[in-house]
Amino acid sequence: MTGKLEGKIAVVTGGSAGIGLGTAKRFVAEGAHVFITGRRQSELDKAVTEIGGNVTGIQADASNLADIDRIYDVVRTKAGHIDVLFVNAGFYELGTLGEITEEHFDKTFNTNVRGLLFAVQKALPLLSKGASIILNGSIASMKGYPSFSVYDATKAAVRSFARSWVLDLKGRDIRVNVLSPGHTETPGLSSLMSEEVKASLIPNIPLGRMGTPDDLAKAAVFLASEDSSYINGIELFVDGGVAQY
Repeated sequence: MTGKLEGKIAVVTGGSAGIGLGTAKRFVAEGAHVFITGRRQSELDKAVTEIGGNVTGIQADASNLADIDRIYDVVRTKAGHIDVLFVNAGFYELGTLGEITEEHFDKTFNTNVRGLLFAVQKALPLLSKGASIILNGSIASMKGYPSFSVYDATKAAVRSFARSWVLDLKGRDIRVNVLSPGHTETPGLSSLMSEEVKASLIPNIPLGRMGTPDDLAKAAVFLASEDSSYINGIELFVDGGVAQY
């Protein structure tokens, strides 16, 4: 059976772990050749090995504009175009109002907003007719969480970008959608909170469990493929229902 992304060229930023890695695996399984990026070469090498084929790793910091240029130089040379762009790289840490530092604000916005914007803008010359852009959002785009106000604000900005970019790209047959995870079992989440704190989240999730990277990956395949060919500008929550009350 032919995969839903057969022959497609995909780029996944932040693809060496978590949701990015899970999505890269799914994209490859559906027939795409995937370029993944990551800041740490060792983690990137492990991810490439884990994916197993049809993948190219590019060491890069998604908040650094020169690195973004280098990503697309590699893609241009090796593939010539992009059919699916999943801007997944993100950053989060705690920052309580009254104690928020300039460093915290700049680091969070530089990756989640500035880096995301330029990752999309710099890809435009490479995007093929009918291309799909997927922005990694969060339930934080519409819900508030204590000590996460800066992160929450970045995800609201991401949601807003999609609304305007579908108009900016009108006539190019390029779709832009936001994929917004809920509480998802990733290395990043595990570094931020203990198992006890994670367990305390589960009673608030209507489906009664944490999400997995593969839960998000399957939704990303939908947004990347022709299955969603008339879907443009939406925010797709993959959250077990937690953002809906």
